[in-house]
Amino acid sequence: MPIIIRLDRVMADRKMSLNELSERVGVANVNLSKMKTGKISAIRFSTLEAICEVLDCQPGDILEYQRESSVGT
Repeated sequence: MPIIIRLDRVMADRKMSLNELSERVGVANVNLSKMKTGKISAIRFSTLEAICEVLDCQPGDILEYQRESSVGT
């Protein structure tokens, strides 16, 4: 998948645990855990907004697009 989720890096920079982020954002710990490990296929803008508010970051700090390389190049 060409979208890389960097939530773990931003959380580490802010010294925030998954439990604390979960409580402050109002999203289940298990859902944030799936996001952190990249095991999601979608995220609501309202959730992304809440995460960015709590972590004081931009969506681009959490999400990164990485072009898939072509076979043979």
